[in-house]
Amino acid sequence: MFSKILIANRGEIACRIQRTCARLGIKTVAVYSEADKQALHVLTADESVCIGPALAKESYLNIEAIVEAAKQCQVEAIHPGYGFLSENSHFALACQREGIVFIGPEPHLIDRMGDKVEARKIAEEADVPVVPGSNTPVDDLNALLLADKVGFPLMIKPAGGGGGIGMRVVNSSKELLTNVDRARALVKTSFGNPKLYFERFVDEASHVEIQVIADKFGNAIHLHERDCSVQRRHQKVIEETPCIKIDESLRGQLTEASLRLVKYLNYTNAGTIEYLVDTNGAFYFLEMNTRLQVEHPVTEMVTGIDLVELQIAIAAGQKLEVSQEDISPRGHAIEARIYAENPVTLTPVPGTVGRIIEPSMPNVRIDSGIDEGTEITPFYDPMIAKLIVWGDNRDLAIDTLKAALKAYIIHGVENNISVIEKVLSNWKFAMGVHHSGFLEELLEDISNDANDKSIAAAIAVAISVLKENEDLIPSRWKTEGRRKLMESRL
Repeated sequence: MFSKILIANRGEIACRIQRTCARLGIKTVAVYSEADKQALHVLTADESVCIGPALAKESYLNIEAIVEAAKQCQVEAIHPGYGFLSENSHFALACQREGIVFIGPEPHLIDRMGDKVEARKIAEEADVPVVPGSNTPVDDLNALLLADKVGFPLMIKPAGGGGGIGMRVVNSSKELLTNVDRARALVKTSFGNPKLYFERFVDEASHVEIQVIADKFGNAIHLHERDCSVQRRHQKVIEETPCIKIDESLRGQLTEASLRLVKYLNYTNAGTIEYLVDTNGAFYFLEMNTRLQVEHPVTEMVTGIDLVELQIAIAAGQKLEVSQEDISPRGHAIEARIYAENPVTLTPVPGTVGRIIEPSMPNVRIDSGIDEGTEITPFYDPMIAKLIVWGDNRDLAIDTLKAALKAYIIHGVENNISVIEKVLSNWKFAMGVHHSGFLEELLEDISNDANDKSIAAAIAVAISVLKENEDLIPSRWKTEGRRKLMESRL
């Protein structure tokens, strides 16, 4: 086992990895930007190294600076967390060149599954169903031809990036080329890779993923599924396990397909295979994330297995100590991502965190990277924390999450707790019939409701003013009948 690990990340995931390392007796090194010098992950690490200015590309995406910090601190391994460099094969190779273990899959696997067009081909080779789409990159010359083959509506998707960036739904050929140009410009800026592809848009589908992990000795297991259908702008907000929308037969098909892909790739370490499941129970491969997922805690809550510990053990050359028969999920877990953002527009809102009161109750876990006085800057993802709950069944888990949200006090920055509460109270979520477009629809209803209330309030004020100032009312409105007519029309 390793004696010292550098965590090439920040915020809640850096703090979460530190906790497992501390339990295992492994010292940790934190890296930080100038904007994060007082961040919680820096203060709680055994050692820390500044790796550059606030901009991510000059710090958390600076491979040379991070590897130099690792050499300076004489670490044996680097855990990349999620985001930033976690799926960057150049980073994994840079670690290897310096004799530092990268806690993740081999660089060539990161590359193969990181290219979404290539990943589709691999899935097909492994006999895993894929969404009908283009298996060649889209350019201006072939865009219309490929779109006709795929069929409308379709999704424009980046081949080399994630997080919902650059994804667009197109309903007709008239909208196509403009959206292709806009998507290409955005993904080139965001990922440095302008490559796009098309997939058929599957309406009212659920987003279901399978957690897998494999060692270097050919042993691979799955840790069942997660339902991640509550999303905005293609980014997950609420995740849960198990998925109540699928039966045991479909669950078996999903897990078997996932392990088939893992073995076909000769994959090692943790990974997540994402699928769309349509209303008829058909499922389609979306992508494979070759890293730890943000939502991994719900899997840990129902299985009792520490995924970070397994990642570290496998990277250290150990065999999986758990078999598929050992995995016996219990109860139901739900995770809600708490963001510093406007609860109506869901746009990030920087600020300084004031008083915090975290819920303290049974079956509640909080993964957080902030403390009172922490500054939420515009440089990074505005996640404040992940609130994870467990219950004997889904209804109890929902009730526990509602209670925990009411007890969660965050002063100083706007947040999305009220939005999460609306999701939990919505009948579609309660009945488990929500899909990946559900939150967007709910937010539109909330926005329309807010506008209606604003208009109604303005009308009420106007009527009140007019009633109190009879001289302002035109003579033709002065009869009671006319006034009532005016009020009813307003």
